[in-house]
Amino acid sequence: MVGTLHAWHAVERGHEVVQIEREAEARGASLRNFGQIWVSGRAGGEELETALRARELWEAIGARVPGLGFRACGSLTPVRGNLELAVAEAALARPDAAARGYKLLTADEARGMNPALRGAFDAALYCERDAAVEPRTAQLALREELLRSPNYTFLPGREIRDVVGENAVRDDHGEVHTGDVVVLCTGAWLSGLVRELAGPELPVRRVRLQMMQTDPLGEPLTTSVADADSFRYYPAYRSPALDELDAHQPQAETAATHRMQLLMVQRADGGLTIGDTHEYEHPFAFDTLEDPYDHLIEVVESFLGRPLPKIRRRWAGVYAQCTDPSRVVHRQRVRGGVWLVTGPGGRGMTCSPAIAETTANELGW
Repeated sequence: MVGTLHAWHAVERGHEVVQIEREAEARGASLRNFGQIWVSGRAGGEELETALRARELWEAIGARVPGLGFRACGSLTPVRGNLELAVAEAALARPDAAARGYKLLTADEARGMNPALRGAFDAALYCERDAAVEPRTAQLALREELLRSPNYTFLPGREIRDVVGENAVRDDHGEVHTGDVVVLCTGAWLSGLVRELAGPELPVRRVRLQMMQTDPLGEPLTTSVADADSFRYYPAYRSPALDELDAHQPQAETAATHRMQLLMVQRADGGLTIGDTHEYEHPFAFDTLEDPYDHLIEVVESFLGRPLPKIRRRWAGVYAQCTDPSRVVHRQRVRGGVWLVTGPGGRGMTCSPAIAETTANELGW
């Protein structure tokens, strides 16, 4: 998605663009995610500003490309007990709370907004600026629109193997591609050419996750939904209240072991995308584990007050993340006219339109 949005901004600014994709179709983290435009938990400052700008861009692009599936659904994080409530209240006290669209709702108000939440909880933190797109089809929809321009060419099934001069690369078909600038958006692929160009100390790591998707729920889930474990994961919620939560109400063992939070989004077909775990130590496991799925199902059913539909799909994904959590993305000039853009981490789907816009602005497109 990061690469596709770079192509989008370049075409929008009148440039000729050749987009080269390693596979026949993208199969990495850009598809294996929630499709969330997630503003609520972002760190204050540059990260939040990037997410808010990206949210504006997603809405504008979605108006032109209905197949993107953009919807301004917002999110709810139900809370239980005084300790979780205190974390939500601390978030409301942030100076940037209004920019995020935070509001604390009673349980009845939250159910009025999202009637599918029939389970027991005491209140819910609402974030009006959160939104969603359809991750499995978003790139296809964007490419269909890009192909309407005579300035855009898509070359799938090719891998860039070498930089052969300023502004020039050679692919594995032996073809050389030249331009005013080359932007390498390599996703979680950080070896091979990336290591040769950026060096062995590239400040980016790989992160593995597990997720799942259900059959149609049979009713609308009108907002995205998170749980209080998301407070532990996202930097916007750091506060003395969170320290108290950690001290007196630690995570469930399975959630802590797998660094879990609940995020849940309804897909266009009515199914629910649910996750996720975070694995940082290499080598990653090659299989998926059932305990995290069991934990997620238990949490979701407690919010819905009903059994989940059948799990239709389970998968693992890997994304690239800057090792410095204060950095939104790693953007590096690796050769004359050749730039590497990688490492947005779990912000990739949310922030990619603004990341690409920043690249375009900085390079003077």
